[in-house]
Amino acid sequence: MCRCLFALCLTGLMLPDMFAAETEVSDKAIRAAVTRAIPLLEAGSAGAAEQRTCFTCHNQALPILALSAAKQQGFTVDETNLETQLDHTFAHLQRGRKNYLKGKGQGGQVITAGYAMWALEAGAHPADETTAAVTSYLLQYQGKSDHWRHPGSRPPSSGSDFTTTYVALRSLATFGTPEQAAKIKDRTDQVRAWLLSAEPQDTEDFAFRLRALNYADASDQQIAQATNELIAAQREDGGWAQTRDMESDAYATATALVALQARGMSTAQEVIQRGLRFLLNDQLEDGSWHVVTRAKPFQTYFESGFPHEKDQFISIAASSWATLALVSALPEQSAASGAAK
Repeated sequence: MCRCLFALCLTGLMLPDMFAAETEVSDKAIRAAVTRAIPLLEAGSAGAAEQRTCFTCHNQALPILALSAAKQQGFTVDETNLETQLDHTFAHLQRGRKNYLKGKGQGGQVITAGYAMWALEAGAHPADETTAAVTSYLLQYQGKSDHWRHPGSRPPSSGSDFTTTYVALRSLATFGTPEQAAKIKDRTDQVRAWLLSAEPQDTEDFAFRLRALNYADASDQQIAQATNELIAAQREDGGWAQTRDMESDAYATATALVALQARGMSTAQEVIQRGLRFLLNDQLEDGSWHVVTRAKPFQTYFESGFPHEKDQFISIAASSWATLALVSALPEQSAASGAAK
């Protein structure tokens, strides 16, 4: 995206007005795309849970978010599998409960814990001793830092400090206990200062900075500026790219769309319409969205039931986000808005 468009967004000229409008994306087309995607998300989540006892963000959390939203919008989903994924997620946190209370956490640290808690939220899991242990850990871990940092680098979905900070803030806001309220407020104030001073480097950073500001009690003006900066990164093809040097793809496009939708941006606005068109055009015949991985593998390869072989983990993440973005564009968005916020 050229600098002139970026500057125009910051001065308040919204990009949707700068592009010729096309035919509005129909609910029928959106519903058809979601219906095609659901079986693959179910297969990929079920296959991963059958082969691995550990929870994963890409094969559990994100499909749970997408399937839960789809279910609430009237789509047919395998409710037994959805409950199995939620149980699998909770069992993972429960196994680590003692370490959470000690402030040690589990593998993947905050990003894993935060996504797991988000998945439980989507499944309407009540607050309990295990979720309280996780929020206790979030208040202890890296408590002297002005934000939560992720130790690894598996872009785009794992490695961004903005994403890590967002899932931590969301977990505290959703599952924090009354006894933790004062500490949560102090931590939130501390993190807000970092969010407003740190410089995002890619779409993942821009999208999750915007989302985190909502949980950090930022001002309307600050949130509006972050919104315009994310809009400014939209490409002429309607999509977003993970980095400036890459082409648009479903992962970056869908995460950006969901972040904008969570801010209340109407489906009718052209920036959303263009993004939806990109996703519909990019979906494959089998119902998936294929994104090429750029993360270095560190686990033994296995087939989860989702297509695209070595690209399956980022592709099921992208397909989950794309499904959530499409569901969020439908009328009566109560389902999507909760997961999207």
